[in-house]
Amino acid sequence: MNFFDDIRKVRIESLLSQEAFAKEIGVSFVTINRRETGKTRPSYQTIKTICEFCQSHNIEFDENKYLQSEEKTNESGEK
Repeated sequence: MNFFDDIRKVRIESLLSQEAFAKEIGVSFVTINRRETGKTRPSYQTIKTICEFCQSHNIEFDENKYLQSEEKTNESGEK
């Protein structure tokens, strides 16, 4: 599973619409929609925020899988 699938799974497990989930984590509906469809990559901060949301709602989310991947991308200078 990739980030796009996992973020959708988290949202569905929390029984939230894209709009409600976006509001919960402090981003726009468009941001969530683009993340779920794979049109954009999440920032390090967005991943951290989603991880915090999952922890507070007892939803399993492999934070290390995505944070390590994002850190490697940032170190190489890619976007």
